[in-house]
Amino acid sequence: MKILTTHVGSLIRPDDLVAILRDKETGRPYDEDVYAATLRHAVAGVVRQQAEIGIDVVSDGEFGKSVSWSRYVRSRLAGFEDRPVEGGTEPGVVVMPGTDKRLFPDFYAEYERTQGFTGSITNWVCTGPVSYIGADAVQRDISNLTAALSDVDVTAGFLPVVAPASVVPVRHDEHYATERDYVFAVAAALNEEYRTIVDAGLMVQVDDAWLASMYDTMVPPASLSDYREWATLRVEALVRALDGIPPDRSRYHVCWGSWNAPHVGDVPLADIVDLILRVPVGAYALEQANPRHEHEWQVWENVTLPEGRKLIPGVVSHATNVVEHPELIAQRLVRLARVVGPDNVIAGTDCGFAQGPFVRRVHPSIMWAKLKSLVEGAELASHRL
Repeated sequence: MKILTTHVGSLIRPDDLVAILRDKETGRPYDEDVYAATLRHAVAGVVRQQAEIGIDVVSDGEFGKSVSWSRYVRSRLAGFEDRPVEGGTEPGVVVMPGTDKRLFPDFYAEYERTQGFTGSITNWVCTGPVSYIGADAVQRDISNLTAALSDVDVTAGFLPVVAPASVVPVRHDEHYATERDYVFAVAAALNEEYRTIVDAGLMVQVDDAWLASMYDTMVPPASLSDYREWATLRVEALVRALDGIPPDRSRYHVCWGSWNAPHVGDVPLADIVDLILRVPVGAYALEQANPRHEHEWQVWENVTLPEGRKLIPGVVSHATNVVEHPELIAQRLVRLARVVGPDNVIAGTDCGFAQGPFVRRVHPSIMWAKLKSLVEGAELASHRL
């Protein structure tokens, strides 16, 4: 048997693409034709590199997203406008206030100055009916990845997309009567993007860092029960967003946020695993290399993985420049495979190596070394199993 290899989608962008995206996002003039050509070339290159080192299920690196993994969708949804929001975050803020920030204020005051973000994370206000207007953008991403896949020998290609919870973690809504109506309207719009990707023959990966990380923001003063009520609504919305999407063509990535910080306020996996398993996808990508969550592979000793579902444990961290030894990767894979079955494990990464075009977690050379080690570790584990 062979344990397949993949990652969660976001890879470090090449410098020429980043330069154009910086002009694009800051309102400076840029040549649209040059941008399109640069993007096509970059996607072809990153797909080829993944294939060359042996990654089986590859992505476009999220190169088609001109901002972060979640905020990219702002240009693809109608019904919103950007403006200052009472209670929102200040420009440059990376992490919402919560337990971690309360316990480590000096760290975050220093850390957030290094992250390269501009603008507020929570300044998106719903002012009208939500609808999907991103057909051209998603078709461009599909075309670029499909063209790149035609030149390599891999198992499959996937495009990462955002989950409803990570579009609207905090409600700033002047249009819908209830929060449920609001979140479900977002889900209905996202369904169009999901369907378009799958109909093109690609896999769709739904990214949902906010599902887990919102716990740090809410609790305390809210309770675990309050948080689960918030999360349950958004899981229900995601189920709606996945309507018509075959489970074997989809996967769900839940993490505790890509920022490399203490994470002492993270919700335990055991407290949300039942909610995660309500999402009807073929695989669940979860952190397992993160030193705050590596021990949680043991959750699966007491939780039954539904039939036909797989786990994509993160066995390589995005948050450290230390390259994991293949032997360690093999150990992580083998111990989980012996719990849930070797056929139900795909080797992956904890999170993206770049949260967007302008923020990277490791040096590009280290990213590729980590992915190479991932492949080698999966080969060792496959042999042992």
